[in-house]
Amino acid sequence: MSTEAQPGVDYESLPPEFFTEPTYPNDHADNARLRSKCPVHRVDHPIGAEAYVVMDYETVAASFSDPRLSKSVDNAPAWWQELLKDSSPTLIRNMLTADAPRHTRLRKLVAQAFTPRKMRALRPKIQETADDLIDAFADGRADLFDEFAIALPLKVICEFLGVPFEDRDKLHEWGLLLSGAPYATEEENRRLKWASDSIEEYLKDLLAARRAEELGDDLVSTLIRAADEDDRFTNDELVSTLILLINAGHKTTAYTISNGMEALFANPDQLELLREDPGLAPGAVEEFLRYQPPVYRGTLRVALEDMELAGVPIGKESFVHLMISSANRDPEVFEDPDRLDITRTGSRHFAFGHGAHFCPGSPLSRLEGEIAFNTLLRRLPDITLAVPREELPWLYDNSVGRGVTSLPITYTTKLPR
Repeated sequence: MSTEAQPGVDYESLPPEFFTEPTYPNDHADNARLRSKCPVHRVDHPIGAEAYVVMDYETVAASFSDPRLSKSVDNAPAWWQELLKDSSPTLIRNMLTADAPRHTRLRKLVAQAFTPRKMRALRPKIQETADDLIDAFADGRADLFDEFAIALPLKVICEFLGVPFEDRDKLHEWGLLLSGAPYATEEENRRLKWASDSIEEYLKDLLAARRAEELGDDLVSTLIRAADEDDRFTNDELVSTLILLINAGHKTTAYTISNGMEALFANPDQLELLREDPGLAPGAVEEFLRYQPPVYRGTLRVALEDMELAGVPIGKESFVHLMISSANRDPEVFEDPDRLDITRTGSRHFAFGHGAHFCPGSPLSRLEGEIAFNTLLRRLPDITLAVPREELPWLYDNSVGRGVTSLPITYTTKLPR
């Protein structure tokens, strides 16, 4: 197909640093400039591939369900398939890297884990965990990311899975490595292969042990029961699905909490509003997800054919990255999009995706967020950021996640649980 854009279409070619340097992904002003210039731009990511970013809400929304865009690794360029299949085969057997009908089948397996009944049953445990973590804060100081934001969802997902919380550090380490796959260097991909092999062995042992005993109500038992009853899911698919749930189940919620608290510290009027009215918490969580989403771009999408998006030609096997953080601030959809407003209603953000691939674990993440913010602001009424906001470190790597990774706070009052 022609590589020339339609007349009047002015798109840029962006460097790989667009995804890996702090001056890019968290720079909403730069996103706004690109979005207003053209909805689609070329980007060198993965390095050396033909790839594009989609910036505006309308085109992102349509792209989520565009049948010309595949989520299956089998439709990616051969060199990329080989790299991923060699370094992390466990990543390519779950619903995140599948099209229908395989996606439909695998999603059915996961959907049974996040029913309203299960979420209601989890609320007391999540509340207890949040209070326990705050009780453990040293007098007057804490790193809200390490000691609360990452610990809360990781402990909950361990409880949900029925795995020992003592294994949390290695699960987190493996998850961080897996979320950035594949990498640019051989050494990084060797570490990725180590993480992939390690977590696969760990989870296969877990499945075998759980099958050897009476199944309970934990997530692993639920998945085993669903798989065995239907006889439609392989053990490899179960393992890959568990990896997805572990990784997505704690990292994204951790960034929702840390990004949300960072936003509140930057907007003290909103912090005070939420503290005074805990009933605003569910809407506040939605606003944090819109304002600074924990997943700033969509996962794998590859063009099945030569196509066009917004007048920009996109070749077959090109990578197409849906820029959630940009679409979530499109002024065509969101009034005054750069303003944090926890009373905003009807927010149609893309933090959990859209359409068939909408995150099935969103009810758990939302519940954890609601409890986390309300508990922090109630029990620590004078919570304050301990360092200047510009010194806070953000995650910038090959993964689709983006969040504050250290959040030092001080307080003088800790109210009882």
